[in-house]
Amino acid sequence: MKQKDNIQVPLLDIPASYKEILEDVEKSISGVIRSGQFILGPIVEKLEKQIATYCGTKYAVGVSSGTDALLVSLMAAGVGEGDEVITTPFTFFATAGSIARLGARPVFVDIEPETFNIDQRYIENNVTEKTRAIIPVHLYGQSANMDPVVKVARKNNLIIVEDAAQAIGSEYKGRKTGSMGDYGCFSFFPTKNLGGFGDGGMVTTASEELYEKVKILRVHGSNPKYYHKITGGNFRLDALQASIVLAKLKYLERWTELRRKNAKTYDRLFNEKEMTGLLTLPSEVFPRHVYNQYVVRVKEKRDELRAFLEENNIATEIYYPLPLHLQDCFASLGHKKGDFPESEKAADETIALPIFPELSNIQLEYVVETIARYLKK
Repeated sequence: MKQKDNIQVPLLDIPASYKEILEDVEKSISGVIRSGQFILGPIVEKLEKQIATYCGTKYAVGVSSGTDALLVSLMAAGVGEGDEVITTPFTFFATAGSIARLGARPVFVDIEPETFNIDQRYIENNVTEKTRAIIPVHLYGQSANMDPVVKVARKNNLIIVEDAAQAIGSEYKGRKTGSMGDYGCFSFFPTKNLGGFGDGGMVTTASEELYEKVKILRVHGSNPKYYHKITGGNFRLDALQASIVLAKLKYLERWTELRRKNAKTYDRLFNEKEMTGLLTLPSEVFPRHVYNQYVVRVKEKRDELRAFLEENNIATEIYYPLPLHLQDCFASLGHKKGDFPESEKAADETIALPIFPELSNIQLEYVVETIARYLKK
């Protein structure tokens, strides 16, 4: 085995892809600069068409961030004061924060322990006359179990907003995330599988009516210019960010397969070390998982393990250390510890390991050997 002294394993290495993409990105950026059109415009429209095609939907609308994709989708769905939206407490804050910003109430249901996604068994029992929408989250890059979600939504006339911020390219029974609900919401934050050099997002939909409404809402509800029948916001996508994402899009499938290859290598190495009794590996329940994160469960001493890895130059992250139902800003919902045990258990046990496409086999082996050295001592 090759020497592994002084190995560094960052959680992410965004500049690692620059050698491959820089010529395309610089050319794309230069085109925008020369055009003088920096907000929306033809580059944004080109990206919208390509993302719609990639995701298997008819339409896509470029917006200012993944958070704003969620917000503008809920606005287009008419969600407002006094409404309820069902979602999971084990997700990034923006999922529930977007609901609360509109004066609506997040209604949390627990997650499946295997996928960390919304447990469809609890959705229908939480539907009330105030329920307007469901937000399933495709967490870490794996699709939620969508057939039961769609069934409940259609039965109760509810809108589905897919939070696919971490899951571009992920599939469920041959369908891409973002194509199964009324809206699909994506993020181009730099750490995502398809990231820009700043904030950006996208809303996908199969409905021309919803597409037109989101387009109007992203420009302050203006249609035609300076005439407003509805109140929107400033949710426009910068052309510079769109040009960067557009230049990177052709690399996405290869990068995704490298992430999947790294995940399989982790799986093999952990099994060879006979460590599955000490930690639980992520499951690919619905192919295909795109591994925005490779998240393992550690049965005990998770935080101590994380500190040990840091001492050995291996970066990790916890997504997420405190479920949303226990966050101070949602205290008015009246939840307490124990209300959503699977979400709370996941918050206490999970740890995300480096999974970016450019990881070397030596780095992957070093991560597994270091974890084995700690857990088996």
